[in-house]
Amino acid sequence: MKQVLSKVSLVMVAYLFSLSALQAQTDGNNAITTAAPFLNINPDSRAAGMADAGVATSPDLNSQFLNPAKYAFIDGDMGAAISFTPWLRKLVDDINMSTATFYYRLDKMQVISASIRYFSMGEITFSNGPDDPGYQGKPNEFAIDAAYSRVLSDKFSGAVAFRYIRSDLTNGYSNTGESLQAGDAFAADIGFYFREPMRVNRNDAEFTAGINISNIGSKISYDGINKEYLPTNLKLGVGYAMELDRYNSLAFAFDVNKLLVPSNQIKPEDAGDDWVDPNNDKSVPAAIFDSFSDAPGGFEQEMQEINFSIGAEYWYNKQFAIRAGYFHEHENQGNRKFASAGFGLKFNMFTLDASYIIPMVQNNPLANTMRFSLSFDLSDFK
Repeated sequence: MKQVLSKVSLVMVAYLFSLSALQAQTDGNNAITTAAPFLNINPDSRAAGMADAGVATSPDLNSQFLNPAKYAFIDGDMGAAISFTPWLRKLVDDINMSTATFYYRLDKMQVISASIRYFSMGEITFSNGPDDPGYQGKPNEFAIDAAYSRVLSDKFSGAVAFRYIRSDLTNGYSNTGESLQAGDAFAADIGFYFREPMRVNRNDAEFTAGINISNIGSKISYDGINKEYLPTNLKLGVGYAMELDRYNSLAFAFDVNKLLVPSNQIKPEDAGDDWVDPNNDKSVPAAIFDSFSDAPGGFEQEMQEINFSIGAEYWYNKQFAIRAGYFHEHENQGNRKFASAGFGLKFNMFTLDASYIIPMVQNNPLANTMRFSLSFDLSDFK
């Protein structure tokens, strides 16, 4: 992918490539944008097969991204996973996200985990105009996480994760003479997980619930002056799994999400060109709390800023899985509406998962997006 980009357009490309702003525009469109939106791209193929529902599903090796508190109840003592996501293949052919994850059980009560996510925006030609040959760069972003999970009771667990984020959108290029740099930030996640085993029709079943508040952290700056919010996100979910018989089981999951960052405010008609959204000056804690009531459209818009996922997972003999789901986002907030499908194959020591997005709206840049994950159970090595 080769493009001629100014500083401003490059930053916008980072926003557009990531999540919602590429969607069809409407008269009421007021989609929220943040820095480093790649942090909210789910790399887990299992959850992606259920339309990104996963904060309350059963624990797996990729729990780091949707709710690290699930690790406390994972079966096994040690494991690793790798994931690969070709992103926006309908538009370009060289944007990818690669992920690696590891967890280790300290004892019956405690688990530590770590991961790294690398988001490559491909090759871009930086230029100041048609007469400037410019140079080719490879903008990228990455995040390194470490988490601690602990059993708090027989049915309840909690976790905290710490994250370092680096976002290099320009490779040092500037067409205005001002100094540009990669942005650095630190953030944390807080998650909880609840499970209630039960018996239904003489078969095992389980109700689960989860919450994860991710990317609570500092703002990020690319010029040392202007600062942008990270995509702080609230994710709530419930799940229900049941055994149908000795060989067949079925699970359902439902998640809701809301960005805990300021809503875009409407520019007054008498405001000049130097008008600045007053929400940009809020501290991160103030922005999080005010995000539930600061939408200029009132309660109706606040509800529009909530998206949801619903998914189902079927297992045969705990070796083969089929998944499906649906993701909904209001048209004024990005209009991401898609179905998903996926499968999983589990062997003695490793599991292969894959997922596929089926768009529900025309010209959806997420169309044909696939994710792949490979997980390894290393408990025997411990």
